[in-house]
Amino acid sequence: MFPERLMQGYRSFLERRFASERSRYEMLAESGQRPEIMLIGCIDSRVSPEVIFDAAPGELLVVRNVANLVPPYEPDRATQHGTSAALEFGVQALRVKHIVVLGHAYCGGIRAFADEQEPLSPGDFIGRWMSQIAPAAASLGPRAGDYEEYLRRLEFASVELSLKNLMTFPCVRILVERGKLNLHGAYFGVASGRLLVRDPVSGKFEPVSEAASPLAMIRCEAADAPSHG
Repeated sequence: MFPERLMQGYRSFLERRFASERSRYEMLAESGQRPEIMLIGCIDSRVSPEVIFDAAPGELLVVRNVANLVPPYEPDRATQHGTSAALEFGVQALRVKHIVVLGHAYCGGIRAFADEQEPLSPGDFIGRWMSQIAPAAASLGPRAGDYEEYLRRLEFASVELSLKNLMTFPCVRILVERGKLNLHGAYFGVASGRLLVRDPVSGKFEPVSEAASPLAMIRCEAADAPSHG
C-alpha cells in the first residue's frame, strides 16, 4: 500500500503550493526546464537542497548520492555513471551556469569510510563508492586529535575533492576556463542550519551571512560542534 504520509503530503501540495504556483508548472511543462544552478548533494534525508535554499519548481537541477561525491572523469571504465550522466545533461544540454557541491555535518557515508565499517551487503556498494575519497583522506595526513573533529575535516576535504574531480570533465573545464561556468563548494550544519560557502581564493569555508548577531553565531557554532559525550 502506498505510504499514507506521502498521500497526505501530496494532498497538501495540491491544495496549497501547486494551486498557488500552477501557472509556473504549466509554463515549465510547455517551455521545458532551464535551471541555472546544478547542485550535487547527499542522499541524507536531513539535507534537502530544495528546502535549504527555498527553491521554486525548475530553479535547481539536483543530483544526490551517498556523501555528495563527484567521481573523476572515466569514460572508458566499464560501469554505470549516474552522476557523470547527470553532469553531462546539466552542463551540455541545459547549460547551467553554476555547479554547487553541498557537503554537510554528520555525514554517514564519510563516517562509514573513516570507521572502515563492515559491508552492509555482499556487494559492498557503499564501501566501493566511498573508496573514492581516499585522496581526500590522504590530504589530511595521519589521524590525530579528536576523532569527531577529524570527521568534520574529512567532510570538508571531500567537497574539495569533488570540486577537483569536476575539473577532470572536459566539458566542465572548458566552460570554467571560458568564464561560462562557475564551481562552488558549500557545507550545511544540520543542527544549526548554518550554511558555509567556500571562498574560491582562500579555500576557506565561511558563513554565508554575517547578518546574525555575535550571540547567534556563537549558538550556531555550539550547535555544530562535535559531541564529546
